[in-house]
Amino acid sequence: MSKSILDSKLFHDEAAAYRFVEAKVWPNGPVCPHCKADKDKVGALKGNSTRHGVYKCYGCRKPFTVKVGTIFEASHVKMNLWLQAIYLMCSSKKGISSNQLHRTLGVTLKTAWFMSHRIREAMKVDTASEGPLGGEGQTVEADETFWGPGRAIFETGKGWVGERGTGGKMKVLTVVERKGRARSLVAKSLPAKKAQEFIGQNVDAESRLVSDEAPMYPRIGKGFAGHETVNHSQLEYARGDVTTNTVEGFFSVFKRGMRGTYQHCGEQHLQRYLAEFDFRYSNRKSLGVDDVLRTEAAVKGVVGKRLTYRTTSQRA
Repeated sequence: MSKSILDSKLFHDEAAAYRFVEAKVWPNGPVCPHCKADKDKVGALKGNSTRHGVYKCYGCRKPFTVKVGTIFEASHVKMNLWLQAIYLMCSSKKGISSNQLHRTLGVTLKTAWFMSHRIREAMKVDTASEGPLGGEGQTVEADETFWGPGRAIFETGKGWVGERGTGGKMKVLTVVERKGRARSLVAKSLPAKKAQEFIGQNVDAESRLVSDEAPMYPRIGKGFAGHETVNHSQLEYARGDVTTNTVEGFFSVFKRGMRGTYQHCGEQHLQRYLAEFDFRYSNRKSLGVDDVLRTEAAVKGVVGKRLTYRTTSQRA
């Protein structure tokens, strides 16, 4: 597509935006979110209504739009602005701040912040439908990193003074399928049992697992077709194709985005930010997914993910 999708009609015309979302959410025609009646019992609402995309179910007799039961529910923001926000978040490799959305879309900062969290909710992976990473003959890398405010470090004439400790930081565990998808977990503490449960749920047992030398991985690795490690403490970073460089590359993009774009993130929100970075990584250009397809994938994920302002916080 040579012309930018932002120039297309659906980003500037609310009726066109509704039709686009309806086509993605209801590929087989409108479905009543109240009683689940299909298109045979649903019709466009006739009369003096000025609302776009209003339908009436002749089964339960209730009106509805495609917003009901999605991240758009109870929002007064125009649908074309929603699509602009989704596109901007999907096409920005390191994310786009609420301040930038506020300036670009012309909505309040509070609205932009809430919209961005709803969109991250739509990006969240449904592990049951998408299945585990890897498989027979495939390699999955696992690694952890820390994020959040830590102890101060400063330099004097005698060298570095202070501590590099991880006190106060959140721990992030990520599994990355080589040439594939990524999934992440954030927690205040990450005991071996919790890590084993997460990796077991998200990685196919037929995969080869590659990790660093952390003591929890030998036990976890027994549940997979193979397990190999690199010893970072001995300055070993690659031994043939045994390396965690792929997952560390994911962490690099994640940290640059969090430091450079978002800057401040409370621990109660970090899991949702990770879902955003997982989504963009799992739907990237090298996998044949461009900005348009990535936006469409995010729109398809809006169903069943209602998020209210009071429930925005998500603690690990």
